[in-house]
Amino acid sequence: MSVLLENNKQITTAITDNMGKLFPAFWGKKREHNLPILPDRYKPLNTKIMIARFLNLFGLIGVLSTVILETGYSQKIIQQEVSTEIPININGVFPNLTILGASDRERSESGIGALIPWADKLWMIGYVAHIQGSGLGLYEISDNMAMKKHPQSVTGTFANRMIHNPSEQAIIGPHFIDKYGEVRTCKELSKYRLAATMEHLIDPINKVYFLTMEGLFFECDVNTLEVGQLFDLVKELDIPETGYVHFKDGYTGNGRVVVANNSYDERDYLGESFAGRLAEWDGKSDKWIILEKTAFIGIGGKNSSQYKGKSIYGNPIFATGWDNKSVILKCYNDRTKEWKRYRLPKGSHSFDHAWNTEWMRIREAQTERFIMDVHGIFYELPMMTYGGNVWGIKPISYHLRIVPDFCFWRGMFVMAGDQTDHGVGQPQSGLLFQNIDDLWSYGKPAGWGAVWLNDSVKSGEISDPFLMTGFDKKTIHLNNNGENMVEFKIEIDFLGDGEWNTFKTIKVKAHEYSFYTFPNGYNAHWVRLIVDKSSIVTGQFMYN
Repeated sequence: MSVLLENNKQITTAITDNMGKLFPAFWGKKREHNLPILPDRYKPLNTKIMIARFLNLFGLIGVLSTVILETGYSQKIIQQEVSTEIPININGVFPNLTILGASDRERSESGIGALIPWADKLWMIGYVAHIQGSGLGLYEISDNMAMKKHPQSVTGTFANRMIHNPSEQAIIGPHFIDKYGEVRTCKELSKYRLAATMEHLIDPINKVYFLTMEGLFFECDVNTLEVGQLFDLVKELDIPETGYVHFKDGYTGNGRVVVANNSYDERDYLGESFAGRLAEWDGKSDKWIILEKTAFIGIGGKNSSQYKGKSIYGNPIFATGWDNKSVILKCYNDRTKEWKRYRLPKGSHSFDHAWNTEWMRIREAQTERFIMDVHGIFYELPMMTYGGNVWGIKPISYHLRIVPDFCFWRGMFVMAGDQTDHGVGQPQSGLLFQNIDDLWSYGKPAGWGAVWLNDSVKSGEISDPFLMTGFDKKTIHLNNNGENMVEFKIEIDFLGDGEWNTFKTIKVKAHEYSFYTFPNGYNAHWVRLIVDKSSIVTGQFMYN
């Protein structure tokens, strides 16, 4: 080996001259017509990288790999950023795929706001806090795990992504990427903190909507990149001045665009102010409809095709939020044509502030398989709403990871992160590559949540349905702060079809407390409470 290294140039020439003899089946140009038909950009990489990696195993990385990759090949190889070094992989984490902020006094945050597989690459975009910070931008990752920061990069706060099928473009941050990987950047939009991009209701062929975290609502021409502001949602949705405006997501479906603002702090918890919002707009009127006045964070759904006059899935829209009681799941479909509200447990109170929720998503993780991430619990979320009912929601696991986005790429389930900000050191975040079923190996699903929390309820009032399936040990705590005995009727929907059955009735005296532990192994899709008298009551579920 020492002789080879000392005579690098001579040996390189000798090896190159003899490669055709050593590997005649796929090295010589005369036999290239026998190779599988591949896109042009892959032809110079296919066989030579394979041999280079083979030679790497024998310690010849420095000499032979360089020869193989450089000999007789065009500049295309350099443009592909070919690397024959095997990247370090630690349990699905590739340290070289980390985005880093500066180590200076102006550092803020370095999160990965969005991921999207497009034009043979995995694209990701970084975000800083409040458009303060430096060094981040748009990144493209190749199948050899080489990461490149794109020249069009803009440092900002971006967490939006969408495929615009009519124009064959991926939209991520303020960037528009065509099917060949060419990037255009909308300079006007790059000035704002972008939370969501949505299909246009009136001209979906040529335009999209953009929502900023400050509540500005734009439309943008996907061809010219011209931008026009349509609304200031802070004014339209009557958000109080006490609320820290923090819009997070948007979605278009069923002839409406739905937006979420997750403003929430101690004032909301104490009932002093309610600044969060879930709202919808039909694309034509000048008024928005407020659906909820509490924090909402994620919106998703599936616009399915029609078959014999009906949509295949029911065109569901799901929106996740929370209040001081529990997680809220708001649902709409084209069968019932109305919004319904359900409740889920909170996996952790670490997410109970507007700033602590970046960015809980509802995504089609892989074909026709949706994952919902909310308040520390991953859920499987089927899109079918047969008969207009929501059923089949099942908890997968508990976690503390901040997951701003997730997707599938090259057979791997990829999760973004927001891992270290200015308070800890140099801001940085990386990716986690796994199999989607690895989610089941995380923490066992557990949590708690109330349907009533010191609420004044009327005789015969029915609580929201609360998710029951998928958790092991279950207990309900009941408190009656009224002046009369109250009977709490526990009803369950074990099929998830909206049919309710009485499970048990518990009497609680005035100003007293009671609890009930469900039998081990007992399960149902949904559970709810009904009271027989007006009172001030609490009904809290604990799942372990």
